Amino acid sequence: GLPAALPALPLELTVLYNSLLFTVGASDSAIKGEAEGIRQGLLRVLEACGVCGQNLDTEELWQKVLQEVTVEELQAPLQCLGALQAAWWLAARQLGSVAGLFQLLSTAEDQGRAHCSEGQNKLLSVIKAWRVPPEGASLPLAQSAKDLKEILCTAAAFLQGLQELEAGNFPTALFLLQEAAGGFCSKKILAQIYTCLGCCAQRMGKPQTALQHLKRALQVDFQCLPALSHVAAVYHELGETDAEMQALTLLYEALGKNPSAAASSSPYFLMQTEMLVHTPLLTSLLRHHHPSEVKYLLAHRCLQDGRVADAVEHYLDFLSLLQEGLQQQVPLDGSSVLPRIPEVFLEAASALEQAGRLQDAITVCEEVISRTTDLIPRVLRVEERLEQPECPLPGAGLTGGLLSRKESLCCLAWRAAGYLHQGWAWAKLGESKEAVTQFSRCLNDLLRVQLHGSGIKWTENLQVEVEVLQKIRLLSLIGRGTQFLELGRHKEALLDFQHSLQISPGDRVAASYLVQALWKLNRKQEAAAQWQKFSQDSPGVDGQQQGQGRPLPLYLVSCLEQAMFPHSEPLARSIQDYLEAAAQDTSR
Repeated sequence: GLPAALPALPLELTVLYNSLLFTVGASDSAIKGEAEGIRQGLLRVLEACGVCGQNLDTEELWQKVLQEVTVEELQAPLQCLGALQAAWWLAARQLGSVAGLFQLLSTAEDQGRAHCSEGQNKLLSVIKAWRVPPEGASLPLAQSAKDLKEILCTAAAFLQGLQELEAGNFPTALFLLQEAAGGFCSKKILAQIYTCLGCCAQRMGKPQTALQHLKRALQVDFQCLPALSHVAAVYHELGETDAEMQALTLLYEALGKNPSAAASSSPYFLMQTEMLVHTPLLTSLLRHHHPSEVKYLLAHRCLQDGRVADAVEHYLDFLSLLQEGLQQQVPLDGSSVLPRIPEVFLEAASALEQAGRLQDAITVCEEVISRTTDLIPRVLRVEERLEQPECPLPGAGLTGGLLSRKESLCCLAWRAAGYLHQGWAWAKLGESKEAVTQFSRCLNDLLRVQLHGSGIKWTENLQVEVEVLQKIRLLSLIGRGTQFLELGRHKEALLDFQHSLQISPGDRVAASYLVQALWKLNRKQEAAAQWQKFSQDSPGVDGQQQGQGRPLPLYLVSCLEQAMFPHSEPLARSIQDYLEAAAQDTSR
């Protein structure tokens, strides 16, 4: 409440500088909002000089103070306070304001030095060109202006590097992040910078360089676990499955341990780089996976790579983690790598089935079926629409609109896939009648869907679900047809294979089984004609069956493999013999 007096202002500004630093250091969190104390301090300076500045914003206030105030004793405290103001603006990502302030703080000679290196980066140039006030020119400081300058340089390079990375300007991002890595920061921040360098190199298509940066991050700070998850991603991109599995295993083990309580060997400062750099991209790149997510990734990769025994172990571990309350482990912001839980159950059933644990697979599928039964309407109408609003209408999820229809299709696909897996499991057990029952349940479920339209161009929001349902229908028809063949019900098998070809014309698996059914019905001439027809088709048709350009869900891959026709060569020889014999008879 005392009026401002010039002789007391150097002490007053220094106390303000130190108190703001102590406040920041005590909070030990990212700087947010405006530094109102700095604004009040500047107004006190103008008041002491007889100048009014109440109507000016903070940038205009700094310009007014630095132009109007020429008292020598105030220069050093104002320079230090200006650096602190720059920290607040950096944290708010007001980079233009920071550059403008340092131009005001710098002398003409300083600006000349900055101009020489302006081609590199304007902001870094003006910060580096700023001359720190001599130590003896001010009262004792809680953190020296020299240290603060170094932190500002590192934070400015790091922040701009992240912005360029997000914008896709990778060479510029790489330069700025390398500049930050050579700056003044803690080991924790240095490891984060190397992690970002690794991500940048990966996006530039340089996986080996990315690995070098990521390994450097772990050498600097072994608790930088996001770097380890990025290492696994790079190895996955390179197709080095063993190395990827090893990285994921290390990550899972590290997440299960309590972090070390050992104090960092880095020097402690009240103002630190981590308080100034906090962006959504950095949060995304440094997101810590939860143990359940890593366990799922291990299971998923093992199943993809055909390591069935390991996949089963990891899936069962994951299912046990579900019992501990997955909601408490996994973020609900959509950033999790986990798919929908029924899909995980179906993948687990697929792994168990491939491992020969058929009863266990049937039990897991029964869990999916029972949990989704009450969520599926008796009739689900899906219409082709060439246009759709970008967002569902309010209440659409409650009134059967597009959002709830998509959810219903997902639930229907999961339940039908459960029956499909059970059908193949019973078939492997030699229980053809039970297998037919499960395949029939799958097909009856799919009858709930009424598809209206040409089926060529569905709304993109439903296209994937419709294709998955069609693939399940095809695999179920083929599966039931094979079991009809086992039971000697050849006519019923023929109908299923004919229906399969209506759903997916040119499908070589369905066509092969169709030929076999005709052959078993002693309709050998038709069988031979069909065989010649699809044998002349492009051999690439078979490779297009997995979702017409979209990858097939992993839980359906094993069903596709089981549906493959196993008797191609014997049947081909029989038909060839038949055709040769027929040709000889004709020549006579």
